[in-house]
Amino acid sequence: MRSMLKTLAVAAVAAAALTAGSARAQQDIRIIVVSHGQANDPFWSVVKNGVTKAADDAKVKVDYRAPETFDMVAMGQLIDAAVNQKPAGLVVSIPDGSALGPAIKKAVAAGIPVVSMNSGSDVSKSLGALLHVGQDEYDAGKAGGAKLKEMGGKAGLCVNHEVGNVALDLRCKGFADGFGGKVTVLPVSNDPAEIRSKVKAAIGADASIDTIMALGASLAGEPTVAAVKEAGKAGAIKVASFDLSASFLKAVAAGEAAFAIDQQQYLQGYLPVTFLALNARYGLVPGGNVPSGPNLITKDKAAQVVELSAKGIR
Repeated sequence: MRSMLKTLAVAAVAAAALTAGSARAQQDIRIIVVSHGQANDPFWSVVKNGVTKAADDAKVKVDYRAPETFDMVAMGQLIDAAVNQKPAGLVVSIPDGSALGPAIKKAVAAGIPVVSMNSGSDVSKSLGALLHVGQDEYDAGKAGGAKLKEMGGKAGLCVNHEVGNVALDLRCKGFADGFGGKVTVLPVSNDPAEIRSKVKAAIGADASIDTIMALGASLAGEPTVAAVKEAGKAGAIKVASFDLSASFLKAVAAGEAAFAIDQQQYLQGYLPVTFLALNARYGLVPGGNVPSGPNLITKDKAAQVVELSAKGIR
């Protein structure tokens, strides 16, 4: 009897050690996320919320890093630094495949599993990433342009707050192709006050503009709606925007904006971390890209999404 109790005690200690070791192994899984998102862009706070939630749910350590401004050299350096730390997985956005390609290929060559998110669906596979989570930016822009054409638009303005970001350039190109009418690209910074001023000046200089596509709801969509109001052209100019914000959705619900194009960026933060955690533990990975959008949020849907947007989920 004493011998049996001793055996059971030894087994219990071994099981406890195994469980503790397993817990430590799970906690030791480290994933690094490198995005191009600027700190003052609310869009990226939603991505980061998804990353944080996935880290909690998957019980892994995640470091989220981004350059202070839209800077491909700085972003490449952040990716290189991540590779040197040999994480169990690397998540990257790819706004410029030519600039970031060498750093991403270096990660793949080092045996680090890479998942791309948000931008780069067109180059992700060629750079060696396992898959991409996001939307096809050109197709999303084309869908938005076609909808605005259907709504009667003939002369459009595309407000680009990150000139040189290939993903945003593709949005404008898709919008122009889907819209079919005259489209002018308005280059601006990511300062909402500047955007408001430049949009107001643009529609004042060209009375034919009846449609405006902004490429980010918080930074560009909201000040565009304000500029149209200040110019006395509310109702005469249709405003749409990529992405969501609580204020822009309220404008959609009130009929002051046409729609928002939702790419569900929370998923873009959440899913890559989850996939890389599953890959590190079990060798599991989806067999292809995961489209997180686009979804057009029109007046009939906007009010339902406002609360989730305010919470940093939509």
